[in-house]
Amino acid sequence: MAAPILLCNTAGMDRKRWLECRMHGPAGTIPYTIGGSDVSVVFGDSPWSTPLELWRIKKGLLLPDDKSNATAKQMGHIMEPVVAQCYAMKTGNTIITDTGLYQHAKYPYALANLDYRVEDKDSGRQGVLECKTTDWHFAEGWADGCVPYYYELQVRFYLAVMDLDFADIVCMWGLNPERDMAIRRIERDLLIEASIFEKLDEFIDSLNLNIEPDMTDVKPTVALASLARIYAKSDASLPTVEFSPKYEKPLRSIAALQAEVAALSEQIKKKEGEITAHSVRIVEAMKEHEIGELLTPADRLVIRFPTRSSRRPDSKRLKDEYPAIYEAVLKVTTSRKLAVSVEAV
Repeated sequence: MAAPILLCNTAGMDRKRWLECRMHGPAGTIPYTIGGSDVSVVFGDSPWSTPLELWRIKKGLLLPDDKSNATAKQMGHIMEPVVAQCYAMKTGNTIITDTGLYQHAKYPYALANLDYRVEDKDSGRQGVLECKTTDWHFAEGWADGCVPYYYELQVRFYLAVMDLDFADIVCMWGLNPERDMAIRRIERDLLIEASIFEKLDEFIDSLNLNIEPDMTDVKPTVALASLARIYAKSDASLPTVEFSPKYEKPLRSIAALQAEVAALSEQIKKKEGEITAHSVRIVEAMKEHEIGELLTPADRLVIRFPTRSSRRPDSKRLKDEYPAIYEAVLKVTTSRKLAVSVEAV
């Protein structure tokens, strides 16, 4: 273990320069770097990205995805000092501002830019403070002393880079720190740390050897969202892809499941038609009323028929009366959906 190398002070840096320093160091001399938020991605445990997407970003083949979850990221940054202050009030520990960009003494690719340092009021030890925010319906991930694994990987990486003994992760999801805040302490573990850097070494090797990682162990929904960003548009001029026999089983499974979904959709459509037919007599009886009921010896049937209002632009009128404005605000989105069919040869 050795003290980290201070590469530069990020205070006052604009985002473009900060990203440059994070990507290749302030002098631009580090071929590939890994930061704290990259670690869970390398492990395939991030809910937001994948090893392949990160690999292509590091190779300069893909721009970082700044649009996904952008509002939540911005709010998290705004709330950082608030969360830190609530933590300090609740624990009595001292918050230490540190805007340095640090490099691991042994692994030059490993860079850390902390939220804060913290000094424990009881032991006097210094550690890392990582501040998070989340929505209340994600708070269950912090129940019973738990920490989302992707955040644990992040702070264990910081402990390694900074050569510190502990990290406190604090997460807020409401306005009452007594009820809506979780504080979790992670003590440094050198065995876990060694396994983390073994995995990171493999990822750096894949970059140097130009070997793309696959989607093994990545959650399917995360993998597909990532692949949609990487391969956003199809090219009709490209030749047909010839698949080998090893793909037959998943392809037949997709075709069968798609047929099953189509059949179920037809059943749903039929049932919805039956609901519509039964509803006519009920709506006739309800008239302008919002609530109705039918009491039976066994239970109570409650009918709710409220008015819901929504406001949205009249796109046809906008296009007809203000075509220039319509074209200026028109948002074009692309999507690709996989479909497999079985055809006779």
